[in-house]
Amino acid sequence: MTHAHITTWVIALILFFVAISLHKNGKTRGLKVVQMILRLFYLLIIATGVGMLFSLDTISALYWIKAILGVLVIGFFEMVLSKTIKGKSTGVLWTLFVVAFVVVVYLGFKLPLGF
Repeated sequence: MTHAHITTWVIALILFFVAISLHKNGKTRGLKVVQMILRLFYLLIIATGVGMLFSLDTISALYWIKAILGVLVIGFFEMVLSKTIKGKSTGVLWTLFVVAFVVVVYLGFKLPLGF
């Protein structure tokens, strides 16, 4: 389950940057397709994460913190992308996204289910 979870967020991260580049290049139709696929991957990330969380015998507070931050990262994915498409300022959202992402990845590798 761990490999499926990591694979889904790596693909989502790649799709996110593809969507940003499609927007910069003015390819609206491609952007909409990639954005919908990205939203499917959000659901897959959540599903694999929940599956891993409830496969544990004991769930410590750090796992819940990681789960909450993981959902926030997905929210920041969507907020950065939608604000970028609307042409609004995204500096603060990018900062929050990067900080939350780094903490989630750190916790993911630090906790026993990580590598």
